[in-house]
Amino acid sequence: MKRIVVGITGATGVIYGVRLLEVLKDLNIEAHLIFSDAAKQNISIETDLSVRHVENLAYKVYDVKDLAAPVSSGSFKTYGMVIVPCTIKTLSGVANSYNDNLMVRAADVMLKERRRLILVVRETPLHKGHLELMSKVADLGGIILPPVPAFYHAPRNIEDLIDHTVGKILDLMDIDHSLFKRWEGIPVDKEKLKIMHK
Repeated sequence: MKRIVVGITGATGVIYGVRLLEVLKDLNIEAHLIFSDAAKQNISIETDLSVRHVENLAYKVYDVKDLAAPVSSGSFKTYGMVIVPCTIKTLSGVANSYNDNLMVRAADVMLKERRRLILVVRETPLHKGHLELMSKVADLGGIILPPVPAFYHAPRNIEDLIDHTVGKILDLMDIDHSLFKRWEGIPVDKEKLKIMHK
């Protein structure tokens, strides 16, 4: 069974992290959750869910201050980690290996062990300092995946847009899903094709 570490920070967009946990649970994948205090606050601000409900979606939940947790060590085998959403503060911590909490320490473990690390950075607009931090993490082997909506799959509601970003995360983790319709090219009208070849 795959183990995935999921970090949820205090950036807006906690629903992305919640939806990822829901999908991982449905797929019977162990989600090891690191939940920041600000993220817990945002659960009540941005959703109708309780913190307890979100925690129950995870296989195991860790206190962000617990630097002795299993996920703080490279000897604890995982497939990778996603921080979704990811604050600029957390991005900065990861970029600079500033391991003052479990969220950043677990991300640092992913980089040193050459495991997948995906940061769903939620900020806009971005100044040069933000971009330099993202570039630094990319140079270290991390993946920057901002939650930028796509429209080729003809989304009908907010849930479709959220599922697209979560689906992109799962793609990068090599986890099969059916959260959105994949791009298959532009359908060609057969009659137009006949005319073009006359």
